[in-house]
Amino acid sequence: MTESFEELADEVARIEERVTDAIFDAVRAQLRADDAGAAGELERRLAKVRRSLVKAEALLRGQPE
Repeated sequence: MTESFEELADEVARIEERVTDAIFDAVRAQLRADDAGAAGELERRLAKVRRSLVKAEALLRGQPE
């Protein structure tokens, strides 16, 4: 069962990387469009998702929170 937890942790890490990229994309779009409202809200939601994914990965790897 340990192997499957490691695989899940690796998958979560890959998703976290994709969310991080989406955060940067949102910030770049915000800077280009100068639309602080919509892009800022998206950035906050994605940052929250990213933090949750980092916690999930740590838990799957057996690391303390």
